[in-house]
Amino acid sequence: MRAALHLARRGIGHTGPNPAVGCILVKDGIVVGRGWTQPGGRPHGETMALAQAGDAARGATAYVTLEPCAHHGQTPPCANALIDAGVARVVIAITDPDERVGGKGLQILKDAGIEVTENVLRDQAWRANLGFFKRITAHRPAFTLKLATSQDGRIPPRGAVGEAKWITSPAARDRGHLLRAQHDAVLFGVGTVLDDDPAYTCRLRGLEQQSPIRVLLDSKLSLPDDCKLLHSLNDAPLWIVTGEEADPGRIQTLENQGVIVIKAPDARPDPIWIAAELAQRGVNRVLIEAGPTVVSSFLQAGLVDEIDWFRAEKVLGEQGAPAFHGFDVEKLALAPQAVLQAGPDKLEIYALGD
Repeated sequence: MRAALHLARRGIGHTGPNPAVGCILVKDGIVVGRGWTQPGGRPHGETMALAQAGDAARGATAYVTLEPCAHHGQTPPCANALIDAGVARVVIAITDPDERVGGKGLQILKDAGIEVTENVLRDQAWRANLGFFKRITAHRPAFTLKLATSQDGRIPPRGAVGEAKWITSPAARDRGHLLRAQHDAVLFGVGTVLDDDPAYTCRLRGLEQQSPIRVLLDSKLSLPDDCKLLHSLNDAPLWIVTGEEADPGRIQTLENQGVIVIKAPDARPDPIWIAAELAQRGVNRVLIEAGPTVVSSFLQAGLVDEIDWFRAEKVLGEQGAPAFHGFDVEKLALAPQAVLQAGPDKLEIYALGD
């Protein structure tokens, strides 16, 4: 099952609105088929593994990280595909909370005489597909907060240029681009756009096509016409969340360029409303890569599920600016789940909530 979970993670960030599922078929102690959910959610992991195994699937055990689906979508149910292939036993990590499945897939397998084992490495499976589970059960995506600070938890002051605005090493920045490739969307505020003119694409070699949807919070549509976001629409989609008072003419101009404009019911979009809107649009995982104001608003709303905190070697002291506005991160009383090396810098990973 651990190997199947590793396969599932290959699809994370690219399968929405579907979950990322891994499947391994084993017969007589030999792996005869491997699969994971492909970009866009099709084909499913089970379909891939069965196709690879062919006739060898008959009598095999399938290790699947999520309950096989029981409903007809763009493809037939995976539960039926496993039955038709002659699989003798199915081991699953976690049941599917989607009401179209929710135990039905397991019942189909049991009714066909297939031995079923449940809840193997359930906690790891829950965390691996947290975005999908949160979207189904809490009607919001999972949010990962990416921070890059000095050793003493500070960021360069506004207006810093050149080397002064780079805290972390190239290795840490590459790891940050990998995070973008592992999320459906990256979220940020217009202040960052006005200060730094970022593109928010993934620029790791070989992963350029896995750039996430860029979600810009811009209540007054004040992004410049010549910004990189608008000049890179062929590289990644751009969604702008704006306020109810946004200029209709400006909205139309942006939509004519291919931008998706999402109009909130208030002058300043609320994080909880934004989360629900993104979930409704099929987004499972969101990377928050923003300035202190946006970061603090999502923390205060209780929406952050994971913090990936890059800490550089250098100390900024009073020359630096606070990484948070109006939020005391110490009250979270966090202990890192993992501490990884990223060049000379450290990546501390914190899990919040369930």
